[in-house]
Amino acid sequence: MSRPAITVRRVGVDEERSFTELWMASRVETGASPEVVARAASEGRIAAALNRDDVRAYLATSDGEPVGFAVAATSPFSSLTDAPCVTIDQLYVAPKQRRHGVARQLLGAVTLYADSRGCEQIGTNVPAQHRDANRFFARLGFSSQVVRRITTVAALRRRLGADEPRHHSLEALLHRRRSLRAKSTASSRLAG
Repeated sequence: MSRPAITVRRVGVDEERSFTELWMASRVETGASPEVVARAASEGRIAAALNRDDVRAYLATSDGEPVGFAVAATSPFSSLTDAPCVTIDQLYVAPKQRRHGVARQLLGAVTLYADSRGCEQIGTNVPAQHRDANRFFARLGFSSQVVRRITTVAALRRRLGADEPRHHSLEALLHRRRSLRAKSTASSRLAG
């Protein structure tokens, strides 16, 4: 019995709903709260991301049903170079469709996108604990370049606190006000 044909299309207005539903399923599968995921979708964050010039999303379908997606973005390889690079931010295939070539088809679309943008490199963000995903990308020729470590600003501030000279109280107050203002501005941009 042959496998159904896989079709990959750039996510446009017609595909946005299917993409959003599959994106929500992928986030819940990775442990995100369904309420938080639904709020992100309802606040228009997905639509806003899809409308950015530097972001490209693709939806894979099989017999008309969405089975996977890829989200890629174009940016410089690093902040100190001008060489453009396409980074695969997310690659997801529905559990029942895995190991049927869906991810390869999506990566083919990302490769064409990278060519069209004049990019010589394609990168991806793969969590270290996802062994199968790391093996998959390694088999396709992706190699490790960096280990990206992340922390919160508050946690780093606490860790640095012992080595940091004590600020004058007025300077500390001004710093806290600037920080709160920046957070308020950022949250109003997301809400607006």
